Amino acid sequence: MEAASLLPRFHLTTPGHKSCFSVSHPLEDLVKHTPIVTLDHISVPVRDLELARKFYANALGALGMTINMEVSDAFGMGSKKEKIFWLVKDKKAAGEGHYALRVDNREEVHAFHTAALNAGGKNNGKPGLRPAYGQNYYAAFVRDGEGNNIEVVCYGRSMANAPSSRQSASKASKPRTTRSTNAASAPRSPVSRAGTKTPGKRSTRTPTRTSKRRAT
Repeated sequence: MEAASLLPRFHLTTPGHKSCFSVSHPLEDLVKHTPIVTLDHISVPVRDLELARKFYANALGALGMTINMEVSDAFGMGSKKEKIFWLVKDKKAAGEGHYALRVDNREEVHAFHTAALNAGGKNNGKPGLRPAYGQNYYAAFVRDGEGNNIEVVCYGRSMANAPSSRQSASKASKPRTTRSTNAASAPRSPVSRAGTKTPGKRSTRTPTRTSKRRAT
């Protein structure tokens, strides 16, 4: 394929059409798209990097996130060995950014909110449902020392009504008793009746003798 054919093709239409300029990309049909594109990392500009380090190490540490990489003017945080959340020193940082992290459990939303407030953050929304954002949108919001709005959200449903592991274990340990609906299947105790023989036992009935009169 020639290099010229890889360039975008431009097509002009007459003034009477809805659009007089359109662009088509010949490579669009050849590219295999990723099913779901995700963020690799984001950078939050802050004026005071050391203050941000203390705040985020505690606030995001409640989610299991740690500082996994450091350079002279920035550090990156994430779960395990990831580095998805970067704090970058910027003297001209104006704050007022909004950054949301997703978790699997609502308990983590509460843990973040408590830890962030204890680290000096300002409450910007207590943990709870936000029906305007979605049916199971459960989130909390805290502003850091420079006014950035940090959110932790969970889309999972509440586990309050689910049976505990102890209850499930106790139910599983109890044997189930079932009643037979077939009367013939129930065992019966052997009963000897007159004229009948009990299997495995000899009859205890004594035969009766009848006297015959002799003809005279």
